[in-house]
Formats: sequence, structure tokens, C-alpha cells
Amino acid sequence: MTSISSADVSKVAKLARLDIPEDRLNLYAKQLEKILDYVSQLEKIDTQNVPPTTRAVEVVNVLRDDDVEESVVRDDLLELGPKIEGQFYRVPKIIS
Repeated sequence: MTSISSADVSKVAKLARLDIPEDRLNLYAKQLEKILDYVSQLEKIDTQNVPPTTRAVEVVNVLRDDDVEESVVRDDLLELGPKIEGQFYRVPKIIS
């Protein structure tokens, strides 16, 4: 594997518009090399028969039946308002 130089880090930082202090370039170059070494190790793993996934633990939605039911909650809520007109709240006019 080719090594990453501080000049490479500086170039990429400039392209990404990152302001990296000069004294940190060598540190970041070494860290990036370690990351790429790890990725190269992962590339050696045989994943031929492993199905692709979007997450580590599969999530399944628990759904209920969509049944229409009568509800008296609307009437109870309407009774809580100060003024009622038919099936609506009566409120003061705010737009002329």
C-alpha cells in the first residue's frame, strides 16, 4: 500500500475547504494510513454468499388492522371548548 504524505492530507484538506494546522498534518496522515490498512484487511474477507443489508439488525414494523370504529371522543372534545357552533368551535374573528 502506498503511504499517505502530509502533502496529500494538505491537498485533500484544501479541496474539502478544511483548515488543518500544519503541525497536525503528519498525525492525520498516519491516522489515514491506519484506516486504509484496516479497509484493505476488510477487502480480503470473502463476502460472496453474504446478502446485502441496510442495517445490522433487521427492523420489522408491527402493524395493526386499520378498522373503522365509532368514536365519541370528538363530542367529548367539543364540549371542552368555550363556545360551540354545530360541530365546530366558535372563535373570535381575527382577520378583517
